[in-house]
Amino acid sequence: MTPEQLLTDDLIDRIRERAAGYDERNAFFDEDLAELREAGYLRGLVPADLGGLGWSLEDAVRAQIRLAGAAPATALAVNMHLVWTGVAKVLRDRGDDGLEWLQREAAAGEVFGFGISEAGNDLMLFGSRTVAEPQAGGGYRYTGRKVFTSLSPAWTRLGTMGLDTASEDAPKLVYGFIDREDPDVRVLDDWNTMGMRASQSRTTVLDGAFAAPDRIVRRLDPGPNADPLIFGIFACFELLLAAVYTGIGGRALELSIAAARRRTSMKHDGRPLADDPDIRWRIADAALAYDGIEPQLTSLARDVDALADHGRFWFAKLAGAKVRATETAKHVVDQAVRVAGGSSYFAGNELGRLYRDVLAGIFHPSDDESAHSTVATAWIGPVGG
Repeated sequence: MTPEQLLTDDLIDRIRERAAGYDERNAFFDEDLAELREAGYLRGLVPADLGGLGWSLEDAVRAQIRLAGAAPATALAVNMHLVWTGVAKVLRDRGDDGLEWLQREAAAGEVFGFGISEAGNDLMLFGSRTVAEPQAGGGYRYTGRKVFTSLSPAWTRLGTMGLDTASEDAPKLVYGFIDREDPDVRVLDDWNTMGMRASQSRTTVLDGAFAAPDRIVRRLDPGPNADPLIFGIFACFELLLAAVYTGIGGRALELSIAAARRRTSMKHDGRPLADDPDIRWRIADAALAYDGIEPQLTSLARDVDALADHGRFWFAKLAGAKVRATETAKHVVDQAVRVAGGSSYFAGNELGRLYRDVLAGIFHPSDDESAHSTVATAWIGPVGG
């Protein structure tokens, strides 16, 4: 089943109708998640022979663009599950079946959260404030606080990481998965934000949460690392995230066109604003910016699927795609709000909600500064190199 076949017009309409209510109540998207699970959306990136739909990463990017056009916060939160199933696919495509258990569990209905981000940790995948304490037998206990843990009310497995400073070969960054029912996991009810409210990306407190030996997937040296797991996380996170914001931009463009056709001008004898040259310029400007993003995302996703070799430019291309997508979406939404006029400033207006949601894009990694650093290193070389 293709993304277009799964995300039917009727399903998209129902999801869009619920989005404003979730936002107003600061509520999790329970009904959306139930319908998406029933349709098989969370199994999209799981191989068909393991119980999934066998989507490519390119399929998932297209699907997330479409879903985000209906409900950005729903798409953003679902992204975190798709990132882990995407990572498992990236590894399997490259001959590593180490996350086959994750694919089987996702096919069976488990929901995976992404517990990586930490307040004040701008090293992201290359360092951690969380302590990973080695246990007898090869397991680890994690102690720390993870922020922006989307899907907080629903995830059943959490992929996380921490720093091991106790082992003989320390320091090592340790990636592992913990269970929701672990008594040493606490999810705080602290999500009350300006936008992306339904994502319920709450803080997760780990007080020695245990990852069993068979759920420890990597022990890596801190700092930049070419390990396929790191590549998989970076590629899936950046491209699927960019897809969400591209979906926001596409929906804003649609709403701006509808507003221009609906609104009339007394200065121009009651003619629709769609005939006004200034309004037409704004919409065209937004369309010109938007039109170049989706092809970049699908092309890069296709390269990941095809095991293309971009060498040292891979991370620069992925970080660049994320920054271009989020900045372009902000520009498109801004132009759409200007076209729609003051009605978009009222609570409950869809464009007003998109305006709030799209701002979250600047906070996700890679941010503008780190992306420029990554690109500079790829093109010029390291500082002093």
